[in-house]
Amino acid sequence: MTLRCVGYLLLLGVSTAAQQPYVDSRHPSRVFSENRNYRIFLPHDYSPSAKRYPVIYYFHGHSDRYTLEKYDNGLDTVPKIAAFVAAHDVIVVAADGYVARDYTGFYGGTPYDVRRDGGDFDYGEYFLELVTHIDATYRTLPTRRYRATSGLSMGGFMSLYLSARYPDLVGSASAFNPGPEFYVGEKGRRSLWRPKDHTASHAQTSIRLIRASGDYISQYHEETRAAYAMAPKADFEFRQDEYHRHWATSIDETFEFHSRAFDNPTLDTIPTEWTYTGAQRRFDVYGYRVSADIHDPALITLANVTQGGLRVTTRQWAPDGPPTACSAIQVATAPNYRPASEYRLIDYALATSKLTESTIKADADGRIAFTVDCGGHQIGIAGPGTGAQPPVVLPLSAKDVLRVPPGVAVALPLRIFNSRGTPQNFRVELASAYPTVEILQNKAEWKSVAPGAVAEANPVLQVRFIAGAGDWAHARLQAKITYDDWTETTQPLDVLIAPDALPAPAEIAILDGQSRTFSVFHQKGNQGGGSGISRTVKEGDGNGNGILDPGERASIWIRLPQGLDPFDKNNWCRTKVYTDSPWLTEIADIQEEKQREWTGAQNRTSLVALAAKVPTAAIPVVLDCESWSFHFTPDVHYGRELLYQAFQFHKHHLFAWTWKSGQISSSEHK
Repeated sequence: MTLRCVGYLLLLGVSTAAQQPYVDSRHPSRVFSENRNYRIFLPHDYSPSAKRYPVIYYFHGHSDRYTLEKYDNGLDTVPKIAAFVAAHDVIVVAADGYVARDYTGFYGGTPYDVRRDGGDFDYGEYFLELVTHIDATYRTLPTRRYRATSGLSMGGFMSLYLSARYPDLVGSASAFNPGPEFYVGEKGRRSLWRPKDHTASHAQTSIRLIRASGDYISQYHEETRAAYAMAPKADFEFRQDEYHRHWATSIDETFEFHSRAFDNPTLDTIPTEWTYTGAQRRFDVYGYRVSADIHDPALITLANVTQGGLRVTTRQWAPDGPPTACSAIQVATAPNYRPASEYRLIDYALATSKLTESTIKADADGRIAFTVDCGGHQIGIAGPGTGAQPPVVLPLSAKDVLRVPPGVAVALPLRIFNSRGTPQNFRVELASAYPTVEILQNKAEWKSVAPGAVAEANPVLQVRFIAGAGDWAHARLQAKITYDDWTETTQPLDVLIAPDALPAPAEIAILDGQSRTFSVFHQKGNQGGGSGISRTVKEGDGNGNGILDPGERASIWIRLPQGLDPFDKNNWCRTKVYTDSPWLTEIADIQEEKQREWTGAQNRTSLVALAAKVPTAAIPVVLDCESWSFHFTPDVHYGRELLYQAFQFHKHHLFAWTWKSGQISSSEHK
């Protein structure tokens, strides 16, 4: 026994002859083709009792391992976990994220195989191996209600990612200062995964985010917090601790959150409606089995799944990516239907508005199988046991959120799908608690909507939105739908409002196949400072004349007079392009790491394509240039300790631009 463990046990009043508060063990892994380590904390009465216990799986951060000792020499996290387990009926398993290829030694490297060029080891599949081993080896309570995940930094990301990937296995998840985004999926088709984009996958999971006030990536935590706080169905808690480091604070209080989840019987119930997004070609969730012939990076979503139907969509990236290309997504439902009975399958293609109906028979287990392409499909299933399904509100936009201009009447593109096998009558009434929303026409009614038909609002629902300066502003409407004459359901409708009076960019450059050298900002390091450096790029596909002509692809750069950092002056940046025009589309999400940020976060910009035939002379566009800074104040301290790490901040600068036929880059005139 180490002197550290002896001292800790003496503090607890435990004899030094007693067992240390954890056991380090190993188990064989098919995913890693080796024995894998883990550290397990068992309750003090585990050996003499016959009780079964819930399990919290804890994931360490960058450069650490299952020992949880790299950051603090074992003097803080390990004793706190051990003390909690000593006082509660719970098992804690510290998993090992070690990837030999990415580590320089026992400590010091990138765990979990979440790099863009990774994918050799699927840590999600390994998590299933670990859970299977723990449940077979120790006396656990092996249901989702009694299984939790937690972690620090990259481990906090893994806690959120794994619980979103396996919502039917994990009932509660917590994250201490989680990393904002990393890559997941099979090798060669990795997708950037940000928890804030996938809160719907956690609608049936209890979630807790813990942030240290002095954490250097606090802005990312705030964005994650805001996403979960606004998720309509999220069971979400947030805690901020006054502490000056990137650290796992309030472990005891957070593990108490998991204890409350263990006492919540609703977490053992399969939800009657759920949404899930997966980055893998094949996945099982809540008894549904999905397999797709997708070869490029893409995300598959099953949305609003009920016994009466679901929506199947794909995105090349999240959020707002276009559908990917594939010929077949095969879906086999859970055994929710009457075996060997016939059902009416109603398939509405979102991309083409084509309606297809067929008769399909449930198999001997009560599963229904069907195949769709990747273009997006709303599926209705009608037959024995499906009941009186409510009408389905289709997405307001081909993207994840409808973006609207301020100060003008906007015709809300509300469409309702009748998923039943019989005609329906609908009434809709709009409302909003947001003071920035003015509803001009709030009611619409539909009579005898045919099975599989999509009804558009009549009269057209109209709304005016108010915005200030700065970034996109969120607002939410509530659509109350009455059907079957008296039954009601309410659907939240989210929008993003463009800032008012957007400025025009100082200069703009269109790269349609040409090579250009720009001055771009480069951060000096994590104590602030930086300067402009030269960067030569060749992007786009066209004649290279600096004009976005029909049929061409291009990136759009702007000169930013002042970025977020004081040293970032008159540098250029590639932009993210937002427009609702069907003629100017984003065809690639260019992802570049934010220089010296150390978080794995990506700068996201656009490659756009202009249609070969454009039936308009002008297309309004919003250009988004993101700048960032290490904000360092060397005279700020916590207690007597000076803060050694600058905060990492970023800012989105939005500009209004209009594409016009034959318009040359403004910088070409210089």
